[in-house]
Amino acid sequence: MAKKSRVKNRQAAAAPADGPNPRAACPCGSGKRYKACHGAAGGAFVGRPFEGLPGECDLVALRELVPSATVSLTIKGHESTPVRLGTLLPGAAPAMSRDSGEVWAGLQVQHNYGDVSRDVAAALLQALEARAAGESGIFGLTSAPGPGPRLQDIVTDESLDVTVHEGFDWWLGDVEDKGDFEHALEHANESVLPTERLTSVEAAYWTSVGSKEHLRWVMPEPEDALLTALARLHVAGDDVIVPDARFVGMFRAHGLLAPVWDLPVGTGAEALEEPAVAFKKLLDEALADDSEITPEVRSARAGLANRQVTIR
Repeated sequence: MAKKSRVKNRQAAAAPADGPNPRAACPCGSGKRYKACHGAAGGAFVGRPFEGLPGECDLVALRELVPSATVSLTIKGHESTPVRLGTLLPGAAPAMSRDSGEVWAGLQVQHNYGDVSRDVAAALLQALEARAAGESGIFGLTSAPGPGPRLQDIVTDESLDVTVHEGFDWWLGDVEDKGDFEHALEHANESVLPTERLTSVEAAYWTSVGSKEHLRWVMPEPEDALLTALARLHVAGDDVIVPDARFVGMFRAHGLLAPVWDLPVGTGAEALEEPAVAFKKLLDEALADDSEITPEVRSARAGLANRQVTIR
């Protein structure tokens, strides 16, 4: 469950109701004090930035876990403009107005000003305004965008249809002369790990790293309840997705948990579809269980809490 960047092996600090303590660790997990990180001017931290959006769990996965995927969006006031939200754009651009008339926005970018939803919306609106004026180019942020619309305010779609790609060939799907870009595309494609989204459950992604396979599943339930439910399943021996799989821990990103399983090499995504449905049923039952937790469950829960990797 290695993450290529921005990983901290500790749980982000909880924010009090009236906002984080300026002298305490920033809730983003950077290790800096809040006042020197997202507490700086214009950088207020939002712990669950995609909450309320359709496909919240998938958006977290595309932001942090999936190498190459896209989602088509309809944006309020720009309904006639094709908009594509992607994991990573060429050059890690925040947003692009394309010669083809499309507008793209990226989730995996170099900046983070505290509210990912606001950041993406600000860059996307810049590109949309340029497109409306007939201009093409790359658009982004050099400082915190300040108050303004978030994705929740401008996305009109009621559901999201995620397309996972084998590489980044979609970067050039609207380009006629690809010659100048083929080398860069080849280099980008070499970094893509085979990844597939399960169709039977929401926001669960199989991936292969060659010597290992993993299932990474972003879940929407509150952290405390989910940890307790997973601990109950662990004690009962019901936390194994398929034979010889092993529940190894979880990512913690943008206010949600993403449990991770190591899988036997050769498992593949298709073999996970029915077991994932069965596991979801057991998880829902465990979430609904309000009986007092046993010492074994309490111990298992503490162990799970220590196996969180915070991605900021």
